Amino acid sequence: MKALALIPVLVLAGCDLPPPDPEAVARQCEDRARAAQGPTGEVTVGVNSNSGVSSSVSVGITSDYIRGRDPNRVYAECVQRRTGAAPIRPPNLR
Repeated sequence: MKALALIPVLVLAGCDLPPPDPEAVARQCEDRARAAQGPTGEVTVGVNSNSGVSSSVSVGITSDYIRGRDPNRVYAECVQRRTGAAPIRPPNLR
């Protein structure tokens, strides 16, 4: 019975996944590096005739920011981990 459970794992082990798109990985890792620069947040305020005024606030703080990690290093390590290669370009952290 246990041998049957291993068949899907063995079949998938033989499949090659396509390499990740370096540009897509760079954008995802830039988002993570931006979050390492400081807290992020959003404030929303609205008014309607049924319920009146509504508002919400959200704040995000990453562990990279709390630990004081360099955003450029966060970016480089993220790209390396996801692609197995060095970044193709420097991060755009604006």
